[in-house]
Amino acid sequence: MSPPERIPTTCPTIVGTELEFIKNVLKGDNLSGKGEYSRLCEQWLGQYMKTGRPFVVSSCTSALEIAALLANIQPGDEVIFPSYTYVSSVNAFVLRGAVPVFVDLDDGTMNLDTGLIEAAITPKTRAIVPVHYAGVSCDMDCIMQIANKHGLFVCEDAAMGCLSTHRGRMLGTIGHVGCISFQEKKNITAGGQGGAILVNDPKLVERAEILYEHGTNRGRFLRGEVDRYQWLDVGVNATLSELQAAFLYAQLLDADHIVARRRAIWTRYFASLGRLAQKGYLSLPTVPPDTTHNANVFYIRVTDVNQRGALIRYLDKHNIQAHPQFMPLHSSPYGQQHGRFVGVDRITSLAASQILLLPLHLALTDEAQERVIHRVCSFWEQAVEKCI
Repeated sequence: MSPPERIPTTCPTIVGTELEFIKNVLKGDNLSGKGEYSRLCEQWLGQYMKTGRPFVVSSCTSALEIAALLANIQPGDEVIFPSYTYVSSVNAFVLRGAVPVFVDLDDGTMNLDTGLIEAAITPKTRAIVPVHYAGVSCDMDCIMQIANKHGLFVCEDAAMGCLSTHRGRMLGTIGHVGCISFQEKKNITAGGQGGAILVNDPKLVERAEILYEHGTNRGRFLRGEVDRYQWLDVGVNATLSELQAAFLYAQLLDADHIVARRRAIWTRYFASLGRLAQKGYLSLPTVPPDTTHNANVFYIRVTDVNQRGALIRYLDKHNIQAHPQFMPLHSSPYGQQHGRFVGVDRITSLAASQILLLPLHLALTDEAQERVIHRVCSFWEQAVEKCI
């Protein structure tokens, strides 16, 4: 008997209508971007997410780099981050000369522990970058209160959080700016890479457009507001190609279905693995009240860190991929060179050694998910009968 088909942890979302829109682009004369499909994507984001001014860009990294410019980060300025995130969250600000200041995590959500933020603020602090891990919201009310009290810029890293909410507001629309990823591992993709910056503070919109237009006022020129355009500021090339915008727009139109299916998979994992959590073998994600999540990933935290590697090997033996996610930035050579950790690392490093991502993607069938659940449960043999 041949072995069962391998189940990957992630798989790019395909809804089936992307090619139709791509063909429309190929009939025209604009492949480079900032065309009709880019406009449609931005219109969708603005209306669906109820944000200020969205710009679709080449990646979430590009969005973060624009955000660092909008924050007017100068060499020596300090910016507060969680250490458990992808390096792009921090790199965009370090490239402007910022010093990253890392704060420990909340044990339930794997997001910034808001109770530790104020202790990390100094006269050099200029911004806070909350990262909505796994598409689960940070406590944005608390973060915005702290930011307003100290006059700090807030850039939401909502790379994983597109269409999740905090008290009825979409993640990425609450801070001064929000950054979203449409990379292939995210719920909605622009065909490999892509992102968006949501400019929520009206005072930042004009400069954001100039930065987006390579430092020029080309946008105003095209609208007939000036008779010629010229170079006014620094800028970036963050244009999303029109082919990718067409790919993205097809998925945005199917966003509700995508998120609903992923939440169904997430919920099944949560319910099926609950008995393992009750027995203390692992812990499951926490979703705070008054929030919704987009089921970007499903992770477990293996209580005994020495068992995680054995579980990965056991699943791999049964053609199931599962893997850890981030390594703490503050303990990396990069983090030690450029930043510092404030307070006690009580959760960050421990959680990083425990977290294991299970397969979650649109192509995951109920039957395949049942295989994953069965094998995770059977790893702890004494829990099998009660868990499945």
